[in-house]
Parts: sequence; C-alpha cells; structure tokens
Amino acid sequence: MANPLTAEAPDRSAARRPGAIVLARHGEPALSRRVRLSAQQYRDFWASYEVLGIAPGQTPPATLKRIVEKAGALLASTRLRSVESASILAAGRKVAQHDLLVEAPLPPPAWPAWIKLSPMTWGFLARVWWWFFDHHEGQETRAAAEARADEAAALLIEYAEKGEDVLVLAHGFFNFMIGRALRRRGWRLAASEGYKYWSTRRFERL
Repeated sequence: MANPLTAEAPDRSAARRPGAIVLARHGEPALSRRVRLSAQQYRDFWASYEVLGIAPGQTPPATLKRIVEKAGALLASTRLRSVESASILAAGRKVAQHDLLVEAPLPPPAWPAWIKLSPMTWGFLARVWWWFFDHHEGQETRAAAEARADEAAALLIEYAEKGEDVLVLAHGFFNFMIGRALRRRGWRLAASEGYKYWSTRRFERL
C-alpha cells in the first residue's frame, strides 16, 4: 500500500489548464465581388455586406465541424453572416452572440468617382487608411477597435478558463486583432489556416 505522505500528488495545474481559443471566419457572403466600384459605391457595397447573410449551399470544412463538436462554447458576432455560419455548424447547439465581435469599419479613402476598383482592392486600401492614417469618417477608430479586441480577448479567455475549447465565428480582420490581443495576454498561435472563408486560427496559452 502506497504511503500517502510520499505518493506523488496529482498535477492540479494540468487540470486547471484552459481550453484552446479557435477564431474562425464566417462563410462566403451572399454578395458578388465581381464588380468595379467608385469610393462611394464601395461605401454602399460595404453597408450591404454588413447586413447580408451568407450565400446558400455552402458546406463548412470537415475540420471545422470536428472543432465545433469538441468545443465547450460557441460564440458568434451579431452580424448575420456570422450568425448564419454559426447556425450551420452548431446543429442546434446554443451559440452566444456578442456585438463585441463585429468587424472593424472599412470607410474607403475619399477618392474621385472616376477611380473604379474591385471590392477586394477597396477593402485593402480602406484598411490601410484606417490602420495607418486613422481614416474613420466618424466610425470606430483603430484605437477604439483595439480596445474592443482586448475586451473580446478577455471574454474568450474567461470562457476558455473553464477548461474547454472555445470556437468563435466572426470576421477576418477583427479576428486578426483579437489574435494580437491574445498574444499580448500570453497566448500563442498554435495553428493557422489563414483568413479565407471558414478558415480557423487556434490559440493556446503559453
């Protein structure tokens, strides 16, 4: 019989180790990007993008489905494209929706109407102007979005500290910002599929 005074104690730190945080991007939205737009037209395009859901007939990757099956908590932003994506994956499970997770704004630079670019190009330029030149047109600033991303990171860590993985269905760039906030809080990027639709980035505590 083992001596209770000398027997090896259980690893309590392992039992308390938090789950992983998986940041996933929503499915492809129901809005064609095969157009060329002026700056103002892109503003209208982005406004539509923000309220529309995802294109029908999409099948999430099997790897993402497996992550959902193992996750203890499912979260989504309140934008319809995220809500619909989460609903497809959740298969009836509860999904917590948070305004905290919505995408950062994308106001384009005020260029002349004769300049016509694709939505992808406008999105890149708008993000550069917003990130480096604080071009926000009265919407959320980069500083405010970074504070929100840090608040979101704290929320996700709170879920993960229960010991189960957390899956978030949200947005490409704001997920990137949350990832930066997680790294500042001592989490590492353990796996990444990039930022395409349905892609995931997995964070684990160091």
